[in-house]
Amino acid sequence: MAGHSHAKNIMHRKGKSDAVRSKMFSKLAREITVAAKLGVPDPQFNARLRLAVANARSQSMPKDNIDRAINKAAGADSENYDEVRYEGYGPGGVAVIVEALTDNRNRTASNVRSTFSKHGGALGETGSVSFMFDRVGEIYYPASVGDADTVLEAAIEAGADDVQSEEDGHWIYTSFETMGDVASALESQLGEAESVKATWKPQNYNPIDGDKGETLMKMIGVLEDDDDVQNVYANFELSDEDAERLAG
Repeated sequence: MAGHSHAKNIMHRKGKSDAVRSKMFSKLAREITVAAKLGVPDPQFNARLRLAVANARSQSMPKDNIDRAINKAAGADSENYDEVRYEGYGPGGVAVIVEALTDNRNRTASNVRSTFSKHGGALGETGSVSFMFDRVGEIYYPASVGDADTVLEAAIEAGADDVQSEEDGHWIYTSFETMGDVASALESQLGEAESVKATWKPQNYNPIDGDKGETLMKMIGVLEDDDDVQNVYANFELSDEDAERLAG
């Protein structure tokens, strides 16, 4: 178990403007609907739905929206979404994984491929970069829950594999299979997590700076703005100076 600092500035953070919030709610609702359709529409008996609802609540998604998304799964006219994963390389040789929920594979593939191409990247085959990532569970707590030692001790007792702490929060990593059990154990000690989700964790980080770093951030931003795209993962690390410049 390592208690090292989270790699700085791996992902940029967006402000919660109304437009961003609306898009976020839409993506959360889509995940809830898909989870409800794949199992029973009751979070108590559907682990994926339980996680989706918990994450929606952590983002202050209204209960009416959550209930509507669950009920939508039972509707005869509800869309059928396919889970699709795209893999490729961005500027500077950065490995990128894009997860999507789409009702039109051709549209989504075209949009993702075009975004990679326009920003100097290239889409590859499934499996072309995922071997550089580990599929794990990620549990996030804000810094206010306790200091790094407190969280590390709780994570060890809960059976987690790794903890990465920095000023604004704690990321606790587990195997994909034990994510739910570890989250439940942590909740008894630290309270409800802000988010619990499966993620692609880079095995190593690719330093990138200057123009390539700026182009990569633009590419990720365009991908995240796509309605079909749920998550974007990349194995890059910006210098503090470049991160501050791009964030500004």
